[in-house]
Amino acid sequence: MTYALRGCPVAHYPMPHRHRSVLALAAIFGLCVAMNWSRAQAAEGGSVLPDPAVDAKATVKGKQTAVISGGCFWGIQAVFQHVKGVKSAVSGYSGGVAATAKCEMVGTGNTGHAESVEITYDPAQISYGQLLKIFFSVAHNPTQLNRQGPDTGSQYRSAIFYANEEQKHIAESYIAQLDQAQVFPRPIVTQVVPLKGFYAAEDYHQNYATLHPDNPYIAFNDLPKVEHLRQLFPDFYKK
Repeated sequence: MTYALRGCPVAHYPMPHRHRSVLALAAIFGLCVAMNWSRAQAAEGGSVLPDPAVDAKATVKGKQTAVISGGCFWGIQAVFQHVKGVKSAVSGYSGGVAATAKCEMVGTGNTGHAESVEITYDPAQISYGQLLKIFFSVAHNPTQLNRQGPDTGSQYRSAIFYANEEQKHIAESYIAQLDQAQVFPRPIVTQVVPLKGFYAAEDYHQNYATLHPDNPYIAFNDLPKVEHLRQLFPDFYKK
């Protein structure tokens, strides 16, 4: 059992009644925050962004990878697991060193890591630029600095970890394109930084949204993202 709506599991120990009451009130407050944020995000979004003016070459062969960060990795992983052409989406940590790529340490916000997702995809079915289009359209809000909805801290920052100069150029060009078109009410704060390493998260974090659809956090924060993907990108959506 976990006492947290979101985060690393907490061992279940007997607790005094007054402590359980405080935790129950905190849980209710957290749900209200999550519900209000989901509604606000839905109202703010709801439209497909323009295609990237700069994208990867169509001649690229073989599997490719992309690493992105946009809040809790549960939701990002869930979205891209439903995208055609994506072979796998793995939750993990990027931005710090291997020794600190652990849930309890990343959660302090002091490791340099961001909760990230490594996407392995077939460029013959979906391009790098199209992945970023989905990332900016439905997976998260790129105008929120060091937070996504109810989750706050640098570990929830919006970031694109590029593996090569082509990915860097596509990402920076697309952000400039979106900012120039003023498709968002505020400037995009997404970092574009080199990928120094990706470290898969603990097993209990993998496929979390799929395995726990009734979790209140998932129901209010992540399932709406998957539904927006289905509505806005029917050609790219897979069950």
